[in-house]
Amino acid sequence: MAHYAYLDENNIVVAVIVGKDESVLIDGLDTETYYAQGTPYVVKRTSYNGNYRFNYAGIGYTYDEVRDGFIPPKCHDEAVVNDKCLWDCTNADHTLAL
Repeated sequence: MAHYAYLDENNIVVAVIVGKDESVLIDGLDTETYYAQGTPYVVKRTSYNGNYRFNYAGIGYTYDEVRDGFIPPKCHDEAVVNDKCLWDCTNADHTLAL
């Protein structure tokens, strides 16, 4: 069992599904290509355990093509993405940036 994130045109996760393991071809296609068929989305595998692409993708997360990882929504304006695709922040209030 594997999980797959559907990305919109801005690489924002709009849905996450459970699917077949990535080592399985479906109708001769790799799983990311198979699950993207007939949709306007790009599909990327994500790992519930964080073993793939740093973080488990959730709706609203961003897929970073350079890092090949999922980044959660930004917590504060001054936050900076670290090498594990998480936000480093010094804001003690921890209110969401708008």
